[in-house]
Amino acid sequence: MVKEILSMEDIVKTYRMGDEDQMILKHVNFKVYENEFVSILGPSGSGKSTMMNILGCLDVQTSGKYTLSGQDVSSLNEKELARIRNREIGFIFQQFQLLPRLNALENVELPLIYSKVPKHERRERAEEMLQKVGLENKMKNYPNQLSGGQQQRVAIARAIITRPTILLADEPTGALDQHTGLQVMELFKALNDEGRTIIMITHDVKIAENASRIVRILDGNLTEEANVNV
Repeated sequence: MVKEILSMEDIVKTYRMGDEDQMILKHVNFKVYENEFVSILGPSGSGKSTMMNILGCLDVQTSGKYTLSGQDVSSLNEKELARIRNREIGFIFQQFQLLPRLNALENVELPLIYSKVPKHERRERAEEMLQKVGLENKMKNYPNQLSGGQQQRVAIARAIITRPTILLADEPTGALDQHTGLQVMELFKALNDEGRTIIMITHDVKIAENASRIVRILDGNLTEEANVNV
């Protein structure tokens, strides 16, 4: 039986705009299962960033239930949400979010410092992750000595080093040229083939089609479609 990783049930998110509440997510229902590669596809203003923030435990819904790895995260406090983020979710961002004063190896091992993993083990695992993403010869390079595609690979290595339940990627090719973006998608497919669960937020149809499942979001409403290209 396929294991359910997360479930959104009747999720509503509203924000106060002047004198009235504006509904950004409108009774969203969404499930992700182990080893899936899912794209959430939508234009700017569709609600996809709000949905990503809730999926990533960076924000909480106004109403509805969000379950991640069997735990209802709806009522957790900020400290508990931070613990969930660190343990369950590997984040990959459009602008890489690397620390400029740390080299590639140091950037990758950073999450393990927060988890208080011993130095020797941190270094060993960081080297292994950089080898996995094809950067074994760039470990001592700083971000400004790396191309955009290489920086994103460092960011991916950093995201997977904690062995998270899901990889959550927000416009991961948005700052890359088309060729480099496709290389990053090949890496995502390889990680998915290894059994990693990936949720990717994007506005780009071509990038979304690399996933095995596409969910469209528009005006806060979700619709699902099969991906015939995979």
